[in-house]
Amino acid sequence: MKFRTGLMLGLALTSSCSLACLQASAALAKTSAPPTNGAHAKPSAATANTDANNAETVRLLTLLGTVMDIVRSEYVEPVTNKTLILNALNGMVGDLDPHSAYMTSQQLHDMQDEISGQFGGLGLQVQMDAKHVRVVSPIDGTPAAKAGILPGDVILMVDGKSIADLSLDQAVRKMRGKPGSLITLTLLRPKTGKTFTVTLKREIIHVQIVRSALYGRIGYLRLTEFDDSAEHELRKAYHALEREVAHTPGKTLDGLILDLRSDPGGKLDQAIAVARDFIPQGEIVSTRGRHPENNQHWDATGTDLTHGLPIIVLTNSGSASASEIVAGALKDHHRALILGERTFGKGSVQTIIPISDQGALRLTTARYYTPSGQSIQGHGITPDVPVAESRDDDALYTFHESDLAHVLSNIGSSKEKAAPTPNLPAAARAVPHLPPENWPAFNPANPETDFQLQQALHLLDNLTNTPAPKGPIAPTLIDGKKPDLPPLPLAAGGLHKDTETGLQKKSTVQQPPPARPAGKAPAAHASQGTH
Repeated sequence: MKFRTGLMLGLALTSSCSLACLQASAALAKTSAPPTNGAHAKPSAATANTDANNAETVRLLTLLGTVMDIVRSEYVEPVTNKTLILNALNGMVGDLDPHSAYMTSQQLHDMQDEISGQFGGLGLQVQMDAKHVRVVSPIDGTPAAKAGILPGDVILMVDGKSIADLSLDQAVRKMRGKPGSLITLTLLRPKTGKTFTVTLKREIIHVQIVRSALYGRIGYLRLTEFDDSAEHELRKAYHALEREVAHTPGKTLDGLILDLRSDPGGKLDQAIAVARDFIPQGEIVSTRGRHPENNQHWDATGTDLTHGLPIIVLTNSGSASASEIVAGALKDHHRALILGERTFGKGSVQTIIPISDQGALRLTTARYYTPSGQSIQGHGITPDVPVAESRDDDALYTFHESDLAHVLSNIGSSKEKAAPTPNLPAAARAVPHLPPENWPAFNPANPETDFQLQQALHLLDNLTNTPAPKGPIAPTLIDGKKPDLPPLPLAAGGLHKDTETGLQKKSTVQQPPPARPAGKAPAAHASQGTH
């Protein structure tokens, strides 16, 4: 048994921490006792340092036991050992970084429900930030998304009661409840400084992992999160788009848009699998931890689902973790253009470490690195073609990993910056960064109001020399069905048009450069994820 494990077991199992500390002190004294053969060996510097560290550990554990004894006997209300110890565990791990935590058995079960893609609640991905519960992203089609809650919003109250003193788990439990029941949230939108209230109806959240659409001969795939079925569903949806286009003899897909906006991440193995669907050779991602022998890297497997079709990836500040792995790999291999906004910047690996039947640790054990050796942590992926969603202050406000408390540092990146996309087409350089002032408000039910998507469609049409309407492009299919779209509220001018920007049509698309030969990729640990 390791020294620290023995001490903590002693602490947890005795009614008084003082006893555990006395036992630990005796054990330490025994292990550091001088030899009994009469020799007086001079202790090495390493031994002296170890002894000093052990003595300091015992002193601090004694302090912990003393504080527990005082709280149990003097606090204004009775408090149990379990409560105090769980609080100590949460404090021990929770302040390391925003993503490490001790989880009880119930919390572990709740997390597994979320990763499985079905759970009860509002459809919010949230993160604790300096005692504030902040929205990372709402999930498509859920009550939260329909109510207009945005990434970066801070949840102040639930049903009129402040959640300022609650842990993240306690706040999440307050937001969950019986499907069909009502809940009122009071939120702060930091950019404007305004608070607002929404009343939502709880639902069983069935996450549709992949949404698809067809815009003429441009395919569109939206990945909402990386659960266990993400790559399978993505591949299935892509082949369905291929079959639909093939109904017209001699016609094939001309390009693909992969929408990762507000995708908060999920499973590491699914991120790798999705990237492998588009990158035929070279490294996908690597992880580096505290111990070099545990470093890993994953390579492509020689396939490209699209057979080289031009790809545009849409990102925003809600694109996190697994989304950033995919976007970073596609960008570094010059396999796709990234259009939109800088991603969230969560570049760390969390490993789930079960603790018998006492829950688990979700512990940050490594950082991610893109194929060019750049760490995603705190920086995110910068788009090749920066385009804002809207001119509104609310939409222009972005929230990133670097805004969180106790954020993990960005270290170990290659000294050479990732090479910019070579020969960025003139059409891409001419894309406007902001919508025109008369652009209609974004309506999720109407893709014609989605400025970033419309810019991606027109850019792909230009790159592939495909004739396209000058105004907003409407889908011909959504999730395999003919769309029934609401009319645009007003004419949307200022689109990315040849006549307005002087764009030159391109008949070729930048192909990825040769990558280094792929090595044998180690298997990803099932316990690792980017949740």
